[in-house]
Amino acid sequence: MAGLGVLEVTDATFDQEVLQSQQPVLVDFWAVWCGPCKAIAPVVDSVAAAYAGKLKVAKVNVDENGGVPSRYGIRGIPTLLFFKGGKVADQIVGYVSQEAIQEKVDRLLA
Repeated sequence: MAGLGVLEVTDATFDQEVLQSQQPVLVDFWAVWCGPCKAIAPVVDSVAAAYAGKLKVAKVNVDENGGVPSRYGIRGIPTLLFFKGGKVADQIVGYVSQEAIQEKVDRLLA
């Protein structure tokens, strides 16, 4: 379900792709059955395209990967976590507009 420029990340690849990333990373925690996750997916894809080269965008399917969501206390989806330097810098829970996501990304990149 990842769009162009969006990486599918698993429990096995999370540390390498997200925590060790040189770029800030936006991680979208989602599930196939989640309506709001489907609604926000094109927004996340659009953010990935808009910030290509400056921001890494990744998705974690919470049904297929239990370790990472439990490590970060993900209780509701969609949850977007913003990582910088291997640490959570910000988060959004639930559906929000592209503008709201881009505001947080701009702050992350500043």
